[in-house]
Amino acid sequence: MSLSTLSSQLSTAATASSAAAAAASPDSFLERAPLELRDWAVNLLPTPVQWLAHHLITIVCILAVFGLFFAFTTIAERKLLARLQNRLGPNRSGLPKLSILPWHFKHTLFGLSQPFADAIKAITKEDIVPAAADKLLHFLAPVIVVAFSLMTFAVLPFGRNIIPVELDAALLYFFAAGAATELAIFMAGWSSRNKYSLLAAMRALAQLISYELPLILSVVPIVLVTSTLSTKAIVLAQSGWTFGFLPHWFVFTPWGFAGFIIFLIAALAESNRSPFDLPEAESELVAGHLTEYSGFKYALFFMAEYFGLTALSGLGVTLFLGGWQAPLPFLEFIPSYLWFMGKLICMIVFFIWVRGTLLRLRIDQLTRLAWQFLVPLALLNIANAAFWVLTTQWSLPLQFVRWGVSAAIVVIPFIMMGRALSASYAPRSYRYAP
Repeated sequence: MSLSTLSSQLSTAATASSAAAAAASPDSFLERAPLELRDWAVNLLPTPVQWLAHHLITIVCILAVFGLFFAFTTIAERKLLARLQNRLGPNRSGLPKLSILPWHFKHTLFGLSQPFADAIKAITKEDIVPAAADKLLHFLAPVIVVAFSLMTFAVLPFGRNIIPVELDAALLYFFAAGAATELAIFMAGWSSRNKYSLLAAMRALAQLISYELPLILSVVPIVLVTSTLSTKAIVLAQSGWTFGFLPHWFVFTPWGFAGFIIFLIAALAESNRSPFDLPEAESELVAGHLTEYSGFKYALFFMAEYFGLTALSGLGVTLFLGGWQAPLPFLEFIPSYLWFMGKLICMIVFFIWVRGTLLRLRIDQLTRLAWQFLVPLALLNIANAAFWVLTTQWSLPLQFVRWGVSAAIVVIPFIMMGRALSASYAPRSYRYAP
C-alpha cells in the first residue's frame, strides 16, 4: 500500500470518527445552530462587508431577544404581582379578531399583547420638556442610560458557543459599563431644573455608590478562586460533578453561597428594585429623577431598568449558577443557551417575588445595611475564599473540617453583625384592622 493511499484512508477514518463524536457530544447541531445560521447569512454578502455584517447581526440579535424578553417580563411581573395581591392583572389587551382562533384567544389572549399596547401608548404620548431644562442633557440622559445598559450584555456567555465579545477582562468591562449609568441618572436630575428631581438623583447616586462596593466585593472571591476575569473561563471552572450528580457550581460552597446572597441584595439595590426602590419613591419624591420626563423618554428609563436587572441576573447565573452548564449529566443534550435562559428566567421570577413580598426600606436603613453589614461581610467572604483555596489539598476527613470552618467564617459574623445592626431598634409590632 502506498503512503498516499494510507494517508487518505487515515484522514477519511479520522473525519468519520470526528463527525460521530460531534454528533454524540454536547457540541451538536442544535448547539451550533445559531452560529451556523449567522455564518450562512454573513457568507451571502460580499467579503469586504462580512466583518461588519457579523457584528451587526450580533447586535440586532441582542436587541431583538432582550427587547422581547423585556416586553414579556413586564407582563409576567404584572401578572405575578396581581396573583400575589389576589387580583387578575392585565387581561383585556388581545389580538385583532381572527376567526381561526377560539373565542377566549380571539378577544383577550390572556393580555399577552399588553406590552405592545403600552409601547404604542408611550411612543404616541406628548413629550413635555420644562422651559428651564437643559434640552440637550435632558434628551441625552435616557439615551445614555439605555446604551450603557445594553453594553453590559456584550460579555455575558449565553451559551457554550454564544458569547458576543470574549474579553480577558470581561468582568472589568461589565462593571465599568454598568457604573456609567450613574452619570445618566444624575444628568437626568440636574438637567430637569427641578428640586425634587435633583434631590432624587443625588439620593439615587448615594444608593448606587453604596451598593456597588458590596456588589463588586461579592465577585472578588470568584476571581480569587478562578484566577481570571473572563466570564467564559469562570463558567468552565464550574464544569463537572461530584459523585456524578452534584454540579461544581460556586453557589454550592459556603463562600459561594454567601457571595451569592450578597450579590442578590446588591443587585436589587443597583437595579432600583423593591425594597430598594427609593430613588422613585412616589410618596416622597413624586417620581424621583424622572419627574420631568414623559412619553417615550420615560419608557426608555423604564426599559433601562429592566435591561440592568436582566444583565445583573445573567451575571449572577454566570458567576454562581454554572452559566450554561446543565444541572445533571444526563441533561447535557439540551442546548446550553436554553439552560442559561432557564436560569435567567428563574432569577427574574425571584426578583419579582421579592418585589411583591417585602416593604420599602427607609434611606437610613438602606445605607446602614450596605456600609455596616454587607461590606464587612463581603470582605470576610474574601478571606473565606482564600482559606478555601489554601485548603484544597486537605485529605478527606479534613474536608469536613474545611466545610465547617468555611461556614463558620460567614455564619458567626452574620449573626453578630445582624444583632448589632438591629440593637438600636425596638421590636416591631403590627396591628391589623378587624
